[in-house]
Amino acid sequence: MKKLLTAFAAVAAFSTVAHAADSVSVAATAVPHAEILEFVKPALAKDGVDLKIKVFTDYVQPNVQVAEERLDANFFQHQPYLDEFNASRGTKLVSIAGVHVEPFGAYSSKIKNLADLPKGAQVAIPNDATNGGRALLLLAKAGVITLKDGAGITATVKDIAENPKAIKVRELEAATLPRVLDQVDLALINTNYALEAGLNPTKDALVIEGSDSPYVNILVVAEANKDKPALQKLAKALNSADVKAFINEKYKGAVVPAF
Repeated sequence: MKKLLTAFAAVAAFSTVAHAADSVSVAATAVPHAEILEFVKPALAKDGVDLKIKVFTDYVQPNVQVAEERLDANFFQHQPYLDEFNASRGTKLVSIAGVHVEPFGAYSSKIKNLADLPKGAQVAIPNDATNGGRALLLLAKAGVITLKDGAGITATVKDIAENPKAIKVRELEAATLPRVLDQVDLALINTNYALEAGLNPTKDALVIEGSDSPYVNILVVAEANKDKPALQKLAKALNSADVKAFINEKYKGAVVPAF
């Protein structure tokens, strides 16, 4: 009987270890990333993966914690942002799945058309390099400013060549932009933060990126862990037909599948 109990305990312990090995912790911003992860959670559970979602409100700690292997993955950013982060921090983080595009938009509580933007307007943009550049590119595309030749996704305010309305650009933390909407004439806001604030990008944005945006939101892991079976199962689940249908139905164009 003692041998039988010992054998049973060993099997139970092995099962617990096996279950723990299939646990995956993912950092995500609340909307739409955590919502998409919640959607795939039941399917992953059937596939032997226990998905644990940790919601963040910033764009730094999710990468730091994955790089330090305190978390297994994150889902909140696009490739240009990841490239800049790796270059500036010396981290080795990689994408294992492209999931969706969140068309970047310009919002205002004071005007209803960009043509009505007043002289000397206060315009708020994200203060991180890639999203700040993305905002300036959208303003240039809309004709509000002109950028110097060669200014790309990392454009800064120093790259503004022509500023006919003499707009004053304020660079602020991306997450705070919806909260300052009443304090500025125009704010360039990432769609995840716009959605969290109750804004509808397809209806409320005065100008918005097209569906051909290169800023695909990605599932990111430490390079050393990219081939782990549980993470590959998560990547596969996020690129499923069910997720595509969920995104199209829930976000109605505010978030666009990228696969």
